[in-house]
Amino acid sequence: MKVLSIIVPLYNEAKTVSYVIQQLIDLETVGWDKEIIVVDDGSKDASGQILKKFVSRIVYIRHPFNQGKGAAIRTGLLKARGQAILVQDADFEYSPADIPALLKIFSDSVAVYGSRNLSPRRQGYLPYIWGVRILTSLVNLFYKQQLTDVYTGYKLFPTGIIKKIPLKSRGFEFEIEATVKLLKARVKIIEVPISYQPRQFRQGKKIRAKDGVKGLAVLIKSLFG
Repeated sequence: MKVLSIIVPLYNEAKTVSYVIQQLIDLETVGWDKEIIVVDDGSKDASGQILKKFVSRIVYIRHPFNQGKGAAIRTGLLKARGQAILVQDADFEYSPADIPALLKIFSDSVAVYGSRNLSPRRQGYLPYIWGVRILTSLVNLFYKQQLTDVYTGYKLFPTGIIKKIPLKSRGFEFEIEATVKLLKARVKIIEVPISYQPRQFRQGKKIRAKDGVKGLAVLIKSLFG
């Protein structure tokens, strides 16, 4: 049976991580086995303690200090053994209930993105909405695409493809880097609609305006490298 490797980058998500991991464990993925790889990116709260109850159901890796979401994903990629790799945030902005929709159209030659913008209900802070739209439009312009959400946290990759791509990003700019490098490798990206429950800053939302600037810098650099 095929294996889906679910990488969960984690940093200070004690309030939600238990619920997210339980949802992943209980999720029915017909035709697929699952491995759940949690990369604790130097959490300073009780996240690590909470995860002890799942020790027999997950692969747990801990960074000695916080390095960023991209770095955590790259660590998870080294351990992943499945034929497909999905990134699942630990904050529950993205619902595991949407994973079967991504798997339904997965193949070894395409990447599947869960788009928050195909049938949006909630989209979060207005500056973030426009930031994603601008960066997505620039990717579409430069790479002749018609994507709607390059910054989605729900990306399903064929393992044989993503492990061959030299990823360097340490932070949220991973989303842009992975996208443009897939496109430069002529990998087709298919989008499916997903639900989205955006958090507020007081609830622990971590991405900031500077991360959008870093993403733009990665995109510009991709045009010359």
